[in-house]
Amino acid sequence: MPHKDLKNKPLVEAILEIRWRLQPPTNEQLSAQMILPARDPHYRLLLGRLFDRFQKEYPFHEELPTASLPDDMLAHVVQHRFRSAKDDWPLIQIGPGVFTVNDTHRYTWSDFQKRSKEAVARLYDAHPAVAEFRVESLMLRYIDAVEYNYKDEDAFRFLGDKLKVGISLPETLFQDTGVERRPHSFFWQATFRCSRPAGRLSVSFATGQKEGKPAILWETTVQSVGEDLPNMPDEFPAWVDAAHEITNDWFFKLIEGELERRFQGE
Repeated sequence: MPHKDLKNKPLVEAILEIRWRLQPPTNEQLSAQMILPARDPHYRLLLGRLFDRFQKEYPFHEELPTASLPDDMLAHVVQHRFRSAKDDWPLIQIGPGVFTVNDTHRYTWSDFQKRSKEAVARLYDAHPAVAEFRVESLMLRYIDAVEYNYKDEDAFRFLGDKLKVGISLPETLFQDTGVERRPHSFFWQATFRCSRPAGRLSVSFATGQKEGKPAILWETTVQSVGEDLPNMPDEFPAWVDAAHEITNDWFFKLIEGELERRFQGE
């Protein structure tokens, strides 16, 4: 499906996340019964080299509270952000074994696609021991939300009428029980195998908030791990294009109709 840019897009955040294998404790440490976490021995040097490579596009450095804790305690937890400007988006994040590209209100696929491919190329270029660098997870994730007063209205009806998603419970559960049919809150998720790209496609729906107001949130995620991973970094551009193609296709099929017209500003 061709990509469309929506005037009033419901996007909360677009996230590309890469995780890589950490170094486990040595046999000597294990034989000495030393309880040590897996660690990223090249993380500090990688952090500095990435800053040099991203300084022009993401000049504002933000140190997160997690940066005050020992690196070895924070496997796959981000510690640093590099923003295009203070409190602005897009941004990149890094921590031991994890790297992300994030965008929100300014997101367009053409821009995010370009940033993601450049970011991964620079990540490999900056790594001080790239021969040891082993990606273990690739994930493209979209979080969307639409305002809806689910506390007073039926969220399941909204899903069926607006997003064509049917969720129901037997009527007998509510008969003569004093239990309201309208859900006070909910979370629903399903995961499916996909072949282009190889991996798993997950979709979830939940109650939540958007800008402080009640909302229905949904997430669409493509993730590849293990044998499903492409040959990195050469096959990453094709992977992210395929991951976007399927998330984009699902998004527009879900919102087809009234919601799409609303998001287009009609």
